[in-house]
Amino acid sequence: MPGQSPDPVTPEWAARHSVPGSPICAPEWLALREPADAAARATQLVDVLREHLGGGPLTVRDLGCGTGSMGRWLAPQLDGPQEWVLHDRDTDLLALAAANMPAVGADGRPVGATTHAGDLGGLSTTDLAGTSLVTASALLDILTGEEVDALASICAETGTPALLTLSVAGRVAFAPGDALDAEFASAFDEHQRRTVDGRRLLGPDAPEFAATAFRSRGMRLHAASSPWTLGRANPALLEEWLRGWIDAACEQRPVLAPYAGAYLQRKLATHAEGGLRATVGHTDLLALPGALR
Repeated sequence: MPGQSPDPVTPEWAARHSVPGSPICAPEWLALREPADAAARATQLVDVLREHLGGGPLTVRDLGCGTGSMGRWLAPQLDGPQEWVLHDRDTDLLALAAANMPAVGADGRPVGATTHAGDLGGLSTTDLAGTSLVTASALLDILTGEEVDALASICAETGTPALLTLSVAGRVAFAPGDALDAEFASAFDEHQRRTVDGRRLLGPDAPEFAATAFRSRGMRLHAASSPWTLGRANPALLEEWLRGWIDAACEQRPVLAPYAGAYLQRKLATHAEGGLRATVGHTDLLALPGALR
């Protein structure tokens, strides 16, 4: 790396590096990130959504719901009664999500939940019949272009609004910065765009790709930035995210591995002093039926 010399890999780094950061669907990771997610999501899009939905009963389908953080954040901001249909491949996560949904919406009317186990690829226009809203959180960037196209097509055909939050946008900034920040950020973005089992993931291209997909089908698109701002307020999340971020970068670009131990230690030393701040860019999208006039 320019201006850097590779450091010997210490036993401590080797041990930690052999265990990647929390898998993105692990309940522990989802619980750790939930407060930061709630703080980051763009509330101005919810204001637009509420005006569009009006009053009356709602049926909400939450795709890739995980432990249900989207429902816990959004249901209390919408009038009811509400019935949430929680979609995920993981039945254990579905059970957690259903058991921890809010009891009532913004107007005190009841919120109920049912679960649907399966892949997003099985979603059809029939499934969306009678659906008031489709939601997803931190999902688009782990989908393919074909999957996002299919989702946009189904929502447009059925006239179903979609609120899609916290898609990785490929923007990471540290304060203070480090000479290797750009190298690791670039490698991480490449990792997000990797091909898994023949599926090429959109990664940080997801927000722009999804916006185009929905607009091209005649839907009105509202976009807002929803960055994580990590620092003293969420030290455990910052450290775990940083470790996973570096691990993913090294997996994608092994040439970085000899530099990773010292790079991480510099970050953690600053973090221990309360001086590290990371801004992780995300984008929220709200697609509404009906083209802009």
